[in-house]
Amino acid sequence: MSRARRVPVPVLAATLALALAVAPGAGLAQSPPLSSIDWLSDSLADDVALRPERRAPPVATDGTALAPEVTVAPLDAPAPDAVGLVDPAAAGLPPGLWGASSTDDIARRLARLPDRPLPAARDALKRLLLARLDPPRGGGTPGVLALARIDTLLRWGALDEAAALIERAGTDRPELFRRAFDIALLQERENAACDRLRTAPGIAPSIPARIFCLARSGDWAAAALTLETADALGQVSAEEEALLARFLELDDSDGLLPPLPARATVTPLDWRMLEAIGERRSTAGLPLAFAHAELRPTAGWKARLEATERLVRAGALPPSRLSATHTERAPAASGGVWERVATLQAFEQALEAGTPRAVARALPAAWREMQRAGLGPAFAALYGARIAALDLAGPEARLAHRIALLGPDYEAAALSAPDGADPLAVALARGMLPERGPDEMTGEMTAVTGDDPIAAALARAFALPVPEAPARLARLAEDDRLGEALIEALATVAVGAQADPADLSGALAFLRATGLEDTARRAALQIRLLGPGR
Repeated sequence: MSRARRVPVPVLAATLALALAVAPGAGLAQSPPLSSIDWLSDSLADDVALRPERRAPPVATDGTALAPEVTVAPLDAPAPDAVGLVDPAAAGLPPGLWGASSTDDIARRLARLPDRPLPAARDALKRLLLARLDPPRGGGTPGVLALARIDTLLRWGALDEAAALIERAGTDRPELFRRAFDIALLQERENAACDRLRTAPGIAPSIPARIFCLARSGDWAAAALTLETADALGQVSAEEEALLARFLELDDSDGLLPPLPARATVTPLDWRMLEAIGERRSTAGLPLAFAHAELRPTAGWKARLEATERLVRAGALPPSRLSATHTERAPAASGGVWERVATLQAFEQALEAGTPRAVARALPAAWREMQRAGLGPAFAALYGARIAALDLAGPEARLAHRIALLGPDYEAAALSAPDGADPLAVALARGMLPERGPDEMTGEMTAVTGDDPIAAALARAFALPVPEAPARLARLAEDDRLGEALIEALATVAVGAQADPADLSGALAFLRATGLEDTARRAALQIRLLGPGR
């Protein structure tokens, strides 16, 4: 089927203009919601789920009127703020964790979390985000907590988890469908999203999305007409009009037009249309979630390698994907990602051979390359236990032990420390430091911490008895706002060695006091043993 050229609009423009004008939020100014990501497709202007005020319904003055669209949801459907994927007990959290907090306060704390948190803090926060908890009792904007949780997952590239939360909350709500639509575009599932849009056009995230879906369904004439009318009504920007016109092939240039100018912000819809017109943009400088678009088999191996590394580093893909992608074939060049491919392949070959001498030769280079790329935790999760079981000696034995302490079996590794192992790291893994205050610590521990304020902070957090939590965290917990206190403590731990030592020590002590001992130990070990790049 040939694509439509520009079509005249006088006959149908009035009808289509009315349809566009009365579409929810079309052409209305919007302030950003409390929870938002700047690369999401344009939302409907009047997100009533996010805004407490209501606008008066429009009044028709020309003798015609369209019935207002009604959003229907089952009476027993859960409130969006209460949905989750994990039972609270399985997540190690009480169902009433949010207590007397307000949805707005929790959402603000989630929005301030770093984009690249320490892995141990990130994993604990993800359990909190995915847990099926009772809604907070302190009021606030309904639905904003669900959006804040989903947007945090999107920032961290966890598209599958975000999509599952949205499915539980229901895509009948425009602000949730907007996010589901973007996820579908990045995971090449736009046909299903467009099918959903055809059954409920009122939830369309934007006019460009409607045009895109019309074109995907093969209705190029309707797509062109919609663009013409939206442009005439000022409902698409000049950038959007130019991109959509190229996508619909509404010019007679036979592909001789220059590339479109670079855009300050690229949405998933922009990215897919740019790809379709042959102006594919690299995802390297785009938000992390875009890296999923490079995982398709049609993407080049280098692009898939780099995207896999970004997503594994962020915890959005399991470490096993690193090994699977990096061992597909022989490296095509040298330097950069190819150096990591070569060293990881050489290390895996040595590990499969099972000889300590071969592993000892390959391990230092592999660890150096993984550390340089911020993939140390993933490498430790994949190989820590296996290399710890080998009979290595000297520096390689100490390196293997260090890597094993960063893996999931850190307690077992701590019980078989080689000569010269880091005594503070061993003590942190066992959760056992001398029973005296930090000012009284002498001997080996004092020698290890020396003048290092972060090492001293870690030692203080794990001294026995467990130190008292900082006053501000204790007050939040006493006010029945334990969830907020946990987010604040994990936010401090999330920045690792960049945190203020006193704040770090207090946050780790609070995690221990609230039962998150494993999170505290893993975080302390990562801060102690990983470099700045993690």
